[in-house]
Amino acid sequence: MEGRARIRNASVAPRKARLVADLVRNQYVDDALNQLSFTHKAAAPVIYKLIESAAANVQYQDPNVNIADLYVKEIRVDEGITRKWIRPRARGMANRIFKRQSHITVVVDEEDDSVDE
Repeated sequence: MEGRARIRNASVAPRKARLVADLVRNQYVDDALNQLSFTHKAAAPVIYKLIESAAANVQYQDPNVNIADLYVKEIRVDEGITRKWIRPRARGMANRIFKRQSHITVVVDEEDDSVDE
């Protein structure tokens, strides 16, 4: 059973969010949440809530699913919209300011115990 959760236009730069996403990819949900609770990055609370939401979506679809068997199957960070504006600087110059946002998608799945022989 597979569960998804997605946030669009999260106010975290994609490059910085990918650092956090790489920490928890292919981990069990419990281990990933534990790892994220001690990670001091801006994207950590956002990804924490997404993984919790994806696990809750699986449990809603099938109440018999054991949460301990769920793992982070896929976590994808895509680039969202970029807000651009100009900040005045000294001597009549101007600097461009880019406020980057990201779309984050998390897929959790149940680990199969069956082995193909």
